[in-house]
Amino acid sequence: MNARRRTVLAAGAAGATALATGCGSSGGDGGGDASSTPTASDGATDGASPDASGGAELARTADIPVGGGTVFKEQKVVVTQPEEGDFKAFSAVCTHASCLVSTVSDGTIDCPCHGSKYSITDAAVEAGPATRPLPAERITVSGGVIRLG
Repeated sequence: MNARRRTVLAAGAAGATALATGCGSSGGDGGGDASSTPTASDGATDGASPDASGGAELARTADIPVGGGTVFKEQKVVVTQPEEGDFKAFSAVCTHASCLVSTVSDGTIDCPCHGSKYSITDAAVEAGPATRPLPAERITVSGGVIRLG
């Protein structure tokens, strides 16, 4: 086999490997366990200042609609408020093809690429082609401020 053909084949194999890695499974069974989802702490009993977590401020609690949420594209995180005062955060990277989710509406977090939809409550898949929930992200809520981390 000549050197040029080997180079083209090697580049194609590297690209296929990268694609499979980006879209492959992390070994999970596709089921989410809501009990292990990190949730926001209300900070009411810990006496910590709003800056104690050291996390970046994402939003004020009043900015996240009840029964909805907001996508923070720069941070690749989506924050939801399924019920008043109950804030959740999930990765904004779709588990199907690694697109960023774009909207939160009608109780779901929606991906524009292939139509996957995730629950605002626990990020479980409500409509495919995604088969795995969005991973949870840790946030803290204190003094009306939502912080990442």
